[in-house]
Amino acid sequence: MASSRPIPPALRVPLALLAVLQLTLFVLARRDLRRRPDDQIRGSRRWWRRATFLNTVGPAAYFAFGRRRA
Repeated sequence: MASSRPIPPALRVPLALLAVLQLTLFVLARRDLRRRPDDQIRGSRRWWRRATFLNTVGPAAYFAFGRRRA
């Protein structure tokens, strides 16, 4: 079994920023899905809810492709 090594200090800040970005995109996408009317969402609301769990890709895809202009 491979031994785990501590994260180098030079990588801690970028990794923390990526984690914050991922969490922020997730929360914003979920909130937008909850508030946006059905006619302003491309595709199934259920599908987009599930897609938001795909790391950063899901929420980013929702903001890029899942919303219709108001």
